[in-house]
Amino acid sequence: MFNRIELLRILCVAAETPSFREAATRLGASPQTVTRAIKDLEDQFGEPLFHRSTRHVQITAFGERLASQAREALAGLDQLFQQHGGKREEELAGRVGIAAPRSVGRRFLLPVLAQIAREHPRIHFDMRLSDQLTDSVEQQIDLGVRIGFIRDRRYIARAVAQIPLLVVGAPELLQRHGAPKSLDDLHQLPTTALIDNNTGRVWPWMFAEGQQIQPANAAFCTDDQENEVEAVLAGIGFGQLPIYLAEPYLRAGRLVPVLQDQAPPPWEMFIYRPQQGPVPPRVRLVHDLLVQHLSDPAFVPQG
Repeated sequence: MFNRIELLRILCVAAETPSFREAATRLGASPQTVTRAIKDLEDQFGEPLFHRSTRHVQITAFGERLASQAREALAGLDQLFQQHGGKREEELAGRVGIAAPRSVGRRFLLPVLAQIAREHPRIHFDMRLSDQLTDSVEQQIDLGVRIGFIRDRRYIARAVAQIPLLVVGAPELLQRHGAPKSLDDLHQLPTTALIDNNTGRVWPWMFAEGQQIQPANAAFCTDDQENEVEAVLAGIGFGQLPIYLAEPYLRAGRLVPVLQDQAPPPWEMFIYRPQQGPVPPRVRLVHDLLVQHLSDPAFVPQG
């Protein structure tokens, strides 16, 4: 049996995910647990909360309203405990280990951590920048940010942003070579390539309908995405970049998008933490502020 708070927390996670299986992964539970909890809520309210099919679930209008009310109620409960649960300023002290991709950590996490450091100078940060999923035990990671997929059940993950991928080139490159009209054209044009340090191989380019290609004419290879951006800006080749790296240069006219009709579905940005014990107040504070900022399209461009 679930208590009512557990039921509402499960509903809120299920409302943010495309399937009960994904919700279960984020909660560190089984899909059957999520299904039972949603069924319990439906029985209590006498209304269906989700339309179910063999492939996915779709929240109903009533379910959306209930989830919105549940978020407000849970937020109020959290605030109540923060105010009256004996959380003292001395508890907001100590180390917080954070893992993030290089470009995300530099551009988005540091401003948030700087704000926290000003308000809570006894919290100190240990940030590890890597484009790989960092081992939370070995590196003593309390929180992490990742773009793509998190299927490791050792972690509880929350999606905070949608990150489109764009193929872009510098205007002078388009003048020299013209814009690609199809994916096959990319094999004849100079491109950049990003190396996966975990495998030593080049990351494939992703496109609509699950298509992946490996451009055959890489004029520049690197294992650092910021370095790849500079190569694209210099006109060395076309590159496939996340929107948050390309957007400032698109607005300035220094990059031009191509093959927009072949763009893949956006990737998700997640905040994750290991599944372990109660979360210390200092870690909860950092987690909540990162969720707040990274969910804001004005802070992280999302197309």
